[in-house]
Amino acid sequence: MFDSIYSSNVLPSEFFFMAAAALVTGFLYAWLMSFKIRSTKRFFIVASLIPFIVAAVITFVNGNIGAGVAIGGAFGLIRFRSAQGTSEEIAGILIAMGSGIAFGMGYVAYGVLILLGLSVLFFLFSMLTIFEHKNLTKDKLLRITIPESLEYNDVFDDTFAHYLKEFESVGVKTTGMGSMFRLSFRIRMKDETEEKAMIDELRTKNGNLEIAITPYSGAQNQL
Repeated sequence: MFDSIYSSNVLPSEFFFMAAAALVTGFLYAWLMSFKIRSTKRFFIVASLIPFIVAAVITFVNGNIGAGVAIGGAFGLIRFRSAQGTSEEIAGILIAMGSGIAFGMGYVAYGVLILLGLSVLFFLFSMLTIFEHKNLTKDKLLRITIPESLEYNDVFDDTFAHYLKEFESVGVKTTGMGSMFRLSFRIRMKDETEEKAMIDELRTKNGNLEIAITPYSGAQNQL
């Protein structure tokens, strides 16, 4: 059951059996993961096709060093311009690619086990609370746009001291062709109901430019 279905030369029947297993299991995997990962429809279409795509590449290379080098060069010419994915999306892609390698070597049962088994583990781990830190969920990301002429080192300190329990500068970025700065802070409110009052006070100091408060999730949200 867990032996490779491929003979020394891959037969059409063996390849089509592998393709059917990879496509069906890939679709089922993408459907299951869609309940736990918030992403676009295009992501799940790609996730369902990746096992077969990787499997087909592995099958056609099949120990041929020249073909492997050629395929590696072709992939090297591809420039990916998509936005950085979330950790869940990256994990989903890696799982699909891992199963594709198994399918491509003829180990269909292992490929199915990797896809469906890891999707079940993903569900179980996502329901565990042992990795959650409740204090971190209270942190937010505050972005303040200021004019180039404003000295920002301590201009907001009195407002922060009044409304915030904790705050930390996590980045500074120029914007508007260098005519403005965007300051980023990790903040924790003393009282969530005073958020609007704090924004109104900050607007009087930054010239009524853009201010945004969003959930804080680390480095990817800094700027």
